[in-house]
Amino acid sequence: MTESSRIEEELISAFSTTPGSDDAFIKQCSSLCKTYNVAPLDLYFKWESLVISSSTAGARIINKGTAGAIRDLLQSELNKIKANQKRAELNARMSRGRGLGLSGLAGRSSRFPEVGMVKPMLGDAFASTSLNGNRMAGPSKVAFRSFGDEESKDRRSYRYMYEKTSERSDALDERIDEFGALVREHYEISDLGDPSSSTDEDVVVIGRITLDAESSSSGSVKLNEASLCLESSRMMGSGARVPLKFDSNVKLRASVKGLGSVGLFPGAIVALKGKNGGAGWFSVSEILTLPPLKPSHTNPDNTKLEAIDTSFSMVIASGPFSPNADLLYKPWKSLLKTLKLQKPAVVLLIGPFVDSNHPKLKSGDIDESPSEILFANFTENLRDFLEISPDSLILIVPSTQDAISEHIAFPQGLSNCSKRIKLLSNPCQFSLNGVTFAVSSVDVLFHLRKEELVKYVEEIDPIAPSAGDAVTDTMTNTCRHLLQQRSFYPLFPVPLDLSHEVNLDVSHSDGLDLCPQETMGYAPDVLIVPSRLKHFSKIVDDTVAVNPSYITKSIFASLSYIGHGDGPAKSRIKVDVGRMPEQ
Repeated sequence: MTESSRIEEELISAFSTTPGSDDAFIKQCSSLCKTYNVAPLDLYFKWESLVISSSTAGARIINKGTAGAIRDLLQSELNKIKANQKRAELNARMSRGRGLGLSGLAGRSSRFPEVGMVKPMLGDAFASTSLNGNRMAGPSKVAFRSFGDEESKDRRSYRYMYEKTSERSDALDERIDEFGALVREHYEISDLGDPSSSTDEDVVVIGRITLDAESSSSGSVKLNEASLCLESSRMMGSGARVPLKFDSNVKLRASVKGLGSVGLFPGAIVALKGKNGGAGWFSVSEILTLPPLKPSHTNPDNTKLEAIDTSFSMVIASGPFSPNADLLYKPWKSLLKTLKLQKPAVVLLIGPFVDSNHPKLKSGDIDESPSEILFANFTENLRDFLEISPDSLILIVPSTQDAISEHIAFPQGLSNCSKRIKLLSNPCQFSLNGVTFAVSSVDVLFHLRKEELVKYVEEIDPIAPSAGDAVTDTMTNTCRHLLQQRSFYPLFPVPLDLSHEVNLDVSHSDGLDLCPQETMGYAPDVLIVPSRLKHFSKIVDDTVAVNPSYITKSIFASLSYIGHGDGPAKSRIKVDVGRMPEQ
C-alpha cells in the first residue's frame, strides 16, 4: 500500500460519519496532510476544533469551503510557529547585545577593526585588552585574591527588576535579626524586647531607624526627632513602627572615647535601651554601640606572607573620566601619562567609564556608540600602558551609571576579564598581598551626610580610640557608619532626590555586606569610597578610609604598602590624595 493510499484510508475512517464527505474532499485533505506534514487523525481533530468554534448552523456538514477553511487554519498555525522562531532568534541576538540596545556598526573606523560589531558589555571591551606578542607579561609581585565563592558570585548575577515584596521584607527583617544576635552575644543579653509592648522595666530593643508614616509618604522630609521611629522585625516585634523619644540625658555606651554624639539616618540598625510606658512611644535612655568588626591585623592570613617581599604601589582613580563639556577624556589621558611614568604595581579604576548622565550622551550629541567611546579611550590606552608596564595589574570596578554596563542595579555582579585586567563586582572586596580592600562606586558618603541626624549624648564605658583616629572628624565618623553598620550602603530607603544615582535592589542586599562570611568578621584594611565631598585619607578604627574624589577634578590617590610587619596594616600603608602633577 502506498503512502497516499494509507493516508486516504485513515481520512475515510475518520470522516466516515460526517455528512458531505466524498472522494474529492478526501483527496483535498490528503494533499493538506502531505503539504503541512499533519497526520490524518490530527487533521480531523483540527476540523473538529473549527466546528466547535464556528457559530454557523450546520457547520458539521462538509461542503466546498470546508477544505479551504482547514487549509487556512493550518497556514495560520504555521505562520505563528515561524514568527515565534524569528522572535527567539532576535531575542538571542539582543541578549548578546543587552546593555547597549545598539545594532552592529560595521566599518565605522579603520583604526578600530574590533568595533565592527558593537561590544555589548564592559567586560568585553576590557577583556580584549592584552599584551601584543612582542612583549611578554612578567610575574606580578602582587598576589590578588577576590573574596566570595562561586555560589556568591552567581548570586551577584541576579535578575534585577524582578523583586517581590516578600523578598524585600525578608531581607530587611533578616538584617535586623542578624544584628540582634550580635548585640545579644556582645553585651551578654539574655532576651531582647519588643518596642511596641508596654513594660515596667527597661528593655533592650533592636530595630531600623525610619521616618513616621506621614513623613515617609511626603518623601521630602528629612529625619528629625519629631518624625523618628523604630521599626522592628516580625520576629522581635511583629514589624511594628514605634515613635522614639530620647531622654534629655540620653547616654551612649561603648563608643569611641571623645565621640560625644551619635548619627542616625533612615535604614540605620540601632540597639536602644528604654521602655514603652504605654503612651504610644518608646522612651530611649541609652544607645548601645553596635559590636565592632575585629581589627584586621589579627587576620591569620597575613602571617603567611611574612617570608617574602609583599610591598607594592597602587594608583586609585574614580570616574567620571571626562568632564561634562566634552567627551575628549583629557583628565584620563593626563592620568595615563602619570601611570606610564610611575608604573604602579596595581591600578584601580572605578566607574563610570562612559557616564550615562553625561550631557552629550543624554542629548544624543555623539558620533560614536558608547562601546566605541570605551574602546577608543580605554581599551587601546590600557593596552599601551601594559606594554610599558607588563608586570602591572589593573582592577576595574563598574558603576550603575555606566552606559555600557549590562547590570544597572546595585549591587552589581562580576563580568568577564582578561589575565592582566580584573573586572570586579560593585561593591567588591579583595586582597593584595594579604592587605584587604573594600571598594564601592556609589557616593554613599554624600547620601549619609545629607540624611544624617546628629544626637548629642553622654558617654558610658567609652573605648580608647586607635592611633591616628580623628574621633571628632565628620568624615571619619561618616565612614565609621559603614563599618558599624557592616554595609556598603546602610541607607534605606534611598533619598528620593538621589534615587536616580542608586537603583537599590533590597532583596539582594546581602551583596552589600561589608562583613561577608569570607572575611570571618575582620574589618578591611582599606575602605575606598569615591565621593563628591572633599577628598581625604583617614584612619577609622583600624581601617584606612580613602575618598579619591573624581578624576574630572584632576584628583586621584596613590597608595604604598611597605610590606608585612608587626602591628596593624594601617601603620604600613601610606595614602596620598591630591591633584595630578603638571605634565
